[in-house]
Amino acid sequence: MSVLSAFNRRRAEARIAQRPGALVYGFLTFILVASVFPFYWSFLIGSGDAGTLSDTSMSWIPGANFFANARSVIDNESVNFWRALGNSIVVSAVVSASVVFFATLAGFAFAKGRFTGQKGLLVFVIGTMCVPTQLSVVPLFIAMSAFGWTGTLGAVILPGLVTAFGVFWMTQYIAQALPDELVEAGRIDGASMFRTFWHIALPAARPAAAMLGLFTFIMSWTNFFWPFIVLNQTNPTLPVALATLQANYFVDYSIVLAGVLLATVPLLILFIFAGRQLVEGIMRGAVKG
Repeated sequence: MSVLSAFNRRRAEARIAQRPGALVYGFLTFILVASVFPFYWSFLIGSGDAGTLSDTSMSWIPGANFFANARSVIDNESVNFWRALGNSIVVSAVVSASVVFFATLAGFAFAKGRFTGQKGLLVFVIGTMCVPTQLSVVPLFIAMSAFGWTGTLGAVILPGLVTAFGVFWMTQYIAQALPDELVEAGRIDGASMFRTFWHIALPAARPAAAMLGLFTFIMSWTNFFWPFIVLNQTNPTLPVALATLQANYFVDYSIVLAGVLLATVPLLILFIFAGRQLVEGIMRGAVKG
């Protein structure tokens, strides 16, 4: 009995010793404050008026004009807020789903497939990440003009249907997380390559796919460079539409930052609903690994 008590006491002491100390909590608190501060600063300016930034005695307490400034953004005819919001949702959702599917499919082929030129093709795909986006703008715009897609959402969606980073990410994950025995078992049972991918590889890659989908959604939502070039003000995405708030001779930054916060709200909602499932999927994948 005494031996068991001593064992339990040592386990309790080991758990206490493994708990993070004050330094860790202090560092995490600093990271939290540094992450939240830009949002608070934007809300502070967005809740003021046109003279808030020039006021040397500006208070750190938010003003009462945020909803009025947000209403100014929504009602601004040049912004076309609701159409831009819908376009951003469509583009981000379609691009995210497409990147997850095609990148996982390509990653499965590179990780578990056997075909001629496999390594060379993977190196070529990875090498395309070294090419700056700006170099492809001119030929891409010429191609979209030839298709007659300039000014349409298809011109934004098509170039982002699959990414080299997504292929590389899923290739590395599937190579480590999916045992060859499962793939061979599927083939022995008579499953085709695509059926093996759909029923075995895709569920096993769900944690990495969730991370890739969230990352791709954020990148598509905040993308400004290419949509600004290929779209127009009658059919914009949200970043392109909000850019018109700074097109006047006088820029009211309280309205600009109120619009930026409105564009950030959907991402925060996405994190609230998807964050827990994302963490659970990563932990479940880590335990299985």
